[in-house]
Amino acid sequence: MRISFFILLITFFILISCQSGYKETEVSLKPYSIEDGFNLEVVAAEPLLKAPVAIDFDSKGRIWAAQMPGYMNDLQGSGEADSTGSIVILEDLDNDGIADHSKVFMDSLVMPRALAHVYGGLLYAEPPYLWFVDIEEDKPVNKIMVDSIYAVEGNPEHQPNGLELNIDNWIYNAKSNFRYRRQNGVWKKEPTTFRGQWGITHDNFGRLYYNDNSRILLGDFVPPNTFLDNKYFTPKSSVDKLLTNDQRVYPKFAGSVNRGYAKGVLNSDSILVNATAACSPLVYRGGKFTEEYKENVFISIPEGNLIKRALLTFKGDSVIAKQAWEEKEFLTSIDEGFRPVSLKNGPGGNLYIVDMHRGMIGHHAYMSPYLRDKAKVKELDTIVSFGRILKVSHENANAEDSPIFDSLSGSELVALLHSDNGWIRDRAQHILIYKGLKDEIDKVKEIALNSENKWTPIHALYILEGWNELSFEFLVEVMKKGNPNATAHALILSKKLESEENIEKAYTIFNTVLARNNLSLDSYLGNVLGGWIALDYEKFTPLMIDILKRRNNNSTVVDAVISGLADVDSLIYENKEVMSTLKHTQFVNKLARSITDKKSDKKNAIFTKTVTHEDTRTSGAKMFFQICASCHGAEGKGIDGLAPPLMSSEHVKNTERLALIILHGLEGPVHVNGKEYNINLAMPGLIRNETISDTDIANIISYVTNAFSDRPKSLSAKRIRELRSVKSSTGMEFTEKELQALDD
Repeated sequence: MRISFFILLITFFILISCQSGYKETEVSLKPYSIEDGFNLEVVAAEPLLKAPVAIDFDSKGRIWAAQMPGYMNDLQGSGEADSTGSIVILEDLDNDGIADHSKVFMDSLVMPRALAHVYGGLLYAEPPYLWFVDIEEDKPVNKIMVDSIYAVEGNPEHQPNGLELNIDNWIYNAKSNFRYRRQNGVWKKEPTTFRGQWGITHDNFGRLYYNDNSRILLGDFVPPNTFLDNKYFTPKSSVDKLLTNDQRVYPKFAGSVNRGYAKGVLNSDSILVNATAACSPLVYRGGKFTEEYKENVFISIPEGNLIKRALLTFKGDSVIAKQAWEEKEFLTSIDEGFRPVSLKNGPGGNLYIVDMHRGMIGHHAYMSPYLRDKAKVKELDTIVSFGRILKVSHENANAEDSPIFDSLSGSELVALLHSDNGWIRDRAQHILIYKGLKDEIDKVKEIALNSENKWTPIHALYILEGWNELSFEFLVEVMKKGNPNATAHALILSKKLESEENIEKAYTIFNTVLARNNLSLDSYLGNVLGGWIALDYEKFTPLMIDILKRRNNNSTVVDAVISGLADVDSLIYENKEVMSTLKHTQFVNKLARSITDKKSDKKNAIFTKTVTHEDTRTSGAKMFFQICASCHGAEGKGIDGLAPPLMSSEHVKNTERLALIILHGLEGPVHVNGKEYNINLAMPGLIRNETISDTDIANIISYVTNAFSDRPKSLSAKRIRELRSVKSSTGMEFTEKELQALDD
């Protein structure tokens, strides 16, 4: 008897000791519908996660998540500035594919929004800073500030984010015009095209894609910074392009939408018609889905509780997107808490969805009275303690373990450049560079010249670029032997290697490329020629003319050529023979405009913009809560004995009257929606407060009309300055009758 009891006790303690740190949360996927042939799984959920907004994978294949629980805890956005954010490491201790443990890597952060495993450490954004830390035993060490003004001001919805490591070895961001890179231990920051709002991704060629709230997909026709050599020319025809006019979405139910009262936002069944909060596009590069899914773009539509699929068509000089289906989406849910805010390719070839799983996804500064009422009825503001990572896999794909990159030799990393999984190719490329594994240089060069995989040579070229081991002679060999993709990137990379001793080699190979009569190659060759024209005008100018004549009025080619003419634009423009040959073309007009801008020192905006500024409604919301909410209430309902309501008030709908009240004050009685408010205390004006500017008051008006009326409006700071001189009969606070008289 005693022996049996002792055995049972030992067995009990053994079982307890084998349990993981957390019980794996069981999440029902019944509310979710996914395209036939695909599986949807939960790989992590609360309590391991709370409001995740971005993820990345480390060298062991583990998921690291940036969490933003301070975002929209309630309808007023309370606690936004509190240090409740964190970065956690998700672990699967029992190896069943589901995370059962969460390890805090870094906590006490304010609104962390992006992270990337690069250079053996972690790059992460915590506004206003961009930081880099080394990692030792899953702990941060050697913290370095990469940029002190990464995201100086702004609403969380409109601050830089992304940290997308591209094939060209630079790290790009959405809602930003800067890119970053570390070379020889030194961080570099350069201007780039301003792109998108939340989320950024790249394709196998290195082109970038992004979006904003109401446009599901934007993108560049060429790799980033390719056409930015001329600081006085903005290549509007080839970057930041709308890739589809179709913004339709197909939710499964009538969810809560911010401007649902506006005409055309909802259909007759109260279901969202077009995207209003699109974000985080992802070019699928995992290699595990079927052929028709290669380089498809998946797009997050959190307000519609769905993931959209779009198809890309590459035209040589442009990219076109088309929705995969009508009346159908790749993934939908009837769970209004499902908020996909980020998508990621993973080491196993699967697609990962970051579900913030939050009731309120829109910032309080933009919230309409309509949505506030809807949210209260549905109690959406109570959905705050959740967060999930979902995995999408194809049912016929073989499971693939993630390589443990830290343990791989240089030759093993080179072998991974042939992987069908673009995520693995990117990571192998990056590690070969930052570890400086140059013993593999001959293998890498061989890949650049001879690989049958149409994408692998591009990775090889940028490994050599990262090692600073490119020569013009080698790039000429790539242009001779390489596929069109490799040749295009060899042309791009050759721009740094112009020299007089290479003139004859350049002339010969450029004629060879020209003879291929390839539209895409003509763009990149046209872009390269400007630097060589500066070295030998007579030899290379005819090549430029041949390209422009062959691609008559092709906007991408024209952008390419003018961008490359930075040092010889005036010389070309003043050549009557050249201009006569190209007359009546957009090249002549665009070149003239560029030269005019150069003379007036009017640069492309990316070279003058240094920070992202806060939008008016966000600034106004901050001022409102500091100055006005104590009397009018955070929800604009007024407070008995202190102030009347602002919600749906006729005094809010009239922006000039509202400005006069804010400037000069108001004494009662006051009527709002037919009800009289006879408050003894007069509302004081802000006109004597020297710390509050006309712009501040304009921002308050922008927020108040958005938050407490159905028609957001604005009033210029100039007009507010003029209204300072409009006085009441007493020179003090206005009365309601005086304001009404001014309207007449």
